[in-house]
Amino acid sequence: MADTLELFTSIGLSEQKAKETLKNGALSSTLRDAIVQAQNVLGTSGVDKTIGTLLYSMASRLKDTKRLEFLSINIAQRKISSELQLAAALEFLKSHPQDPISQSEFDEACGVGIVITPEQIEDTVESVIKKHKEQLLKERYRFNMGLLMGEARSALKWADGKVIKNEVDMQVLHLLGPKTEADLEKKRQVWSFLWTKSLMEQLRGEALKFHKPGENFTTEGYVVTPNTMNLLKKHLEFTGGQIRTRFPPEPNGILHIGHAKAINFNFGYAKANNGICFLRYDDTNPEKEEEKYFTAIKDMVEWLGYTPYDVTHASDHFQKLYDLAVDLIRRGHAYVCHQKGEELKGHNVPPSPWRDRPIEESLVLFERMKKGLFAEGEATLRMKMVMEDGKMDPVAYRIKYTPHHRTGDEWCIYPTYDYTHCLCDSIENITHSLCTKEFQARRSSYYWLCNALDLYCPVQWEYGRLNLTYTVVSKRKIIKLVETGVVRDWDDPRLFTLTALRRRGFPPEAINNFCARVGVTVSQTTTEPHLLEACVRDVLNESAPRAMAVLEPLKVTITNLPENAKSDVRVPDFPANEAKGSHTVPFTSTIFIEQSDFREVMEKGYKRLTPEQPVGLRHAGYVISIQKIIKDAEGKVVELEVTCCSSETAEKPKAFIHWVSKPLACEVRLYDKLFLHKHPEDPSEVPNGFLSDINPHSLEVIRNALVDTSVKTAKVFDKFQFERVGYFSLDPDSTANKLIFNRTVTLKEDPGKI
Repeated sequence: MADTLELFTSIGLSEQKAKETLKNGALSSTLRDAIVQAQNVLGTSGVDKTIGTLLYSMASRLKDTKRLEFLSINIAQRKISSELQLAAALEFLKSHPQDPISQSEFDEACGVGIVITPEQIEDTVESVIKKHKEQLLKERYRFNMGLLMGEARSALKWADGKVIKNEVDMQVLHLLGPKTEADLEKKRQVWSFLWTKSLMEQLRGEALKFHKPGENFTTEGYVVTPNTMNLLKKHLEFTGGQIRTRFPPEPNGILHIGHAKAINFNFGYAKANNGICFLRYDDTNPEKEEEKYFTAIKDMVEWLGYTPYDVTHASDHFQKLYDLAVDLIRRGHAYVCHQKGEELKGHNVPPSPWRDRPIEESLVLFERMKKGLFAEGEATLRMKMVMEDGKMDPVAYRIKYTPHHRTGDEWCIYPTYDYTHCLCDSIENITHSLCTKEFQARRSSYYWLCNALDLYCPVQWEYGRLNLTYTVVSKRKIIKLVETGVVRDWDDPRLFTLTALRRRGFPPEAINNFCARVGVTVSQTTTEPHLLEACVRDVLNESAPRAMAVLEPLKVTITNLPENAKSDVRVPDFPANEAKGSHTVPFTSTIFIEQSDFREVMEKGYKRLTPEQPVGLRHAGYVISIQKIIKDAEGKVVELEVTCCSSETAEKPKAFIHWVSKPLACEVRLYDKLFLHKHPEDPSEVPNGFLSDINPHSLEVIRNALVDTSVKTAKVFDKFQFERVGYFSLDPDSTANKLIFNRTVTLKEDPGKI
C-alpha cells in the first residue's frame, strides 16, 4: 500500500488525492498498470506531472482495459498531450473495439503531430471577429462572446482553449475599448415563455445521443464478442441502416397514461428519424391474456396517431425460441431445475442443486417438459447467469397447461420475459430497445443471452417512467376498483387509462403534447393531473366549437316579447376567429339560464342578474331586467319574469350570461379526482390502502341539463366548449333520445369566481 501511495505521488498526485484513489480498487489497479507502462517507455523517474495527470484521467475514464497499454504508451511518447486529444483517443478506441488498431488512423483522429501556431490562432480569431463586427459594435459587451469562442475552437480543433480565449479577449478589447458605465449596467431581465420543443425535435438525430444503427459497440456497457462485428455487418445488410424500434405491451390489461410516453418514445423516435416501429404483443402468459386487450392496445396506438410498421407477437417465434433454448442448453448455459416457485422468490435464493446436471440430461428433461410429462411447477428451465440486481439464474421457461389464444394446445411450456424480450428484439433486428428505467437491472442479462447464443445484440436504452398523482395505474388495482363497483370499467373517465381519457374527451394531440412537455428524460417523472389538463385546454380551445348549455336551469319569461316570437341568433363556433364558422340557435320569449346566474339578494362583487341589476345575454343582443320573481310553495325560485331591451340602447351591463331556448334535454357527468390524496398507494399517506381513499364526490350526475340545438347531430367523442361552463365530450352511452356529455376539463377561470 505504501509503495503504491509513493508511486501515485511520484506522478504529481497530492497525498490526499492518492489516498482517495487507493480506496477505489479498480481505479488503483488501472492507474498502477498505466504508470508502469509509461515508466517502461520513459524510465522510473521520467513520468512528470503533465503525463501523470493524463494517465490519471485516462485510468478513470477508460472502459476497455485491454487498451490500457496502447494508450499509456501513446501518452508516454507525448503523442497524446492534452485533455482534448485524450477525449478523442478514448472516443476512437470506443468506436474501434477490435484488433488490430491502425496507428495512422488513431494519430489522424487524435490530432497527433498537429501544431497550432500563435499566428494561426491570431488570424482565426481575427476572421471570426470580423464576421460579427457589426453586431459586436452594436451590442458591445452584451454580445454573446461564447459564440466567438465556439467558432474559433471549431476552426482550430487541436488548439489550447485557454490560448484561444486570451486571444479573443485581447482582440475584443482592441475593437471595443475598455468597458464603459453603460456596459457595466445590469441588463434588464426580459421574461419570456419558453415553449417546449416538440416531441419530434427532442427525438430527432443527435438529440438523444443514441448510437447510429450498426454502431452498437459505441454504447457504454455494450459487450463486444469476437463475432460482434460480423453480426452487426449482417444486421446492417438486412436493415440498410434504418432505425427499428418496437412497442412491446403485454396483452393483459388496458394501456394507461404511462404507456402514452412509451408509445410516443418508441414510435416517435422511429418516425423522427425515418425509421420503423413494430407493435409487438408480449403474449407469453396465456393465463392473463384476452382478445379484448389486443384490440384495445392497437386502437390506442392508432388513436395517438401512430401506425405500426407491422403487428407481431412473441408467439410468432415460439418454435424459434424453443430451438434457441435447446441451443442454450447445448452450450452449457441453461439447465432444467426442480426448485419450487416459492423457493425462487426474492433475491436470496439458494443455489439450485441441479445447476451442474449434465447437458444431455437437461436436454432430455426439457423435451419431456415440452411433451407435457411434468406437472405445473415441477420443472423450469433456468439460465446460468447473475442479473444486475443480484438475482441468480432467472427462469427461461415454465410449464402452464392453459390454452394459448393463438397457438391453442400446441405448447404447454412458455418463455418468460427475461428470456423472450431480447431474443424477439434480435429476431426482428431492432436497433434501439427502448424501455423504462426499472428494466436497467435486466440490461446485462439482455446482452448476456444474445451473446451466449451468438446472435445479433440490439442496444437497450432506458428512460424514466411517467407517473401521475391522485391515481393508480396498476392492472391489479384497477381490476379491484371495477370489482368493488368504485368505477364502472377500464374506461371510466375518472381513471387514467387511455380508453378512459378518450371517453372523457381528452384529444390524442393533447396527450402527445403532454408527453413532449414532460420531455424525454432518464429520470422518473411524477407530475400532477392539472399539467395534463392544461395541455387538453390548449388543444380544445382551438378545436372544440362553442355551444351553450345550462346545467341547473332556471326558467325566464320575457314579458315584452310576443309569446310566439322567435328569431335565430348567430353564434360563432370560435369567437376569437369567426372565420372558422358559426351556427344558429333559436331565441324565443322563454329562455333558461343557470340558477347561479341569479341572486335574489344583491351581494358585494356579484355582477350577474339581481332585482336591482340587469344582465346581458350572450350573442342575443339583449339586456334583461327583472320584473317579477315566481316561487313554489316551499319558497324556491322557479321562474323569473323579465323585460328585455337592445344592448345597443341599454346601459352596458356588468356581465353577459349564457342561455338556451327551445333546448335539448341532456345528461351531464362532472368528474373530479378519484382519490383524496396525491399518492393513494403510499401507506404513509393512506394507511388503510387505496380503496379507503376514494373521493365520494368524484362523480356528479346532472340528469336534467339543457343544451342548445347546435349539438343535436353530434357523434360519440365529439367535443364542445359549453360557454362559461367547461369542455365536454359526447359519451358512448348517448342515445337518439338523450345525449350524455362528460365534462373533460373546466375552463381556465376559477369555477368559484363570482
